[in-house]
Amino acid sequence: MIEVAVVGKPDLDGKRLSFALAEDRVAHYPEFRDFFVRTFELDRKGLSEPGYVRAPSGLVYTLVFIGRSGEPFPSGVEIYAVVDALEPVDSETLDRDLWAVLRWMIGGVGGPWTVEDFDRTGHLYRVPAAPPP
Repeated sequence: MIEVAVVGKPDLDGKRLSFALAEDRVAHYPEFRDFFVRTFELDRKGLSEPGYVRAPSGLVYTLVFIGRSGEPFPSGVEIYAVVDALEPVDSETLDRDLWAVLRWMIGGVGGPWTVEDFDRTGHLYRVPAAPPP
């Protein structure tokens, strides 16, 4: 079960965005771009607002979609954790949450990409956040 949910814009008062991950070539695989467009209504919203998801830890993550001239939108995505303004981000929580967000994306894309293959690859490379086989 993938434990990530799309949520509305959180209250950002007293919060900051802490960089977590960037992928600048989302359009390399049109299926991923299409997933983001479909999930966050980017065909309607465009660059006007980011997407938000809640991860298993309860933290909200902001997905900022990047556009480049001459490329289908979005061409990239940056992910930020929404955290208390003065609090550090726990690296183990961040790793587990990012793994869950990536699993959620892959599950949403479907096709030749499977969550099980992603997990096996993570286990093979000994990624601590990857679940055991």
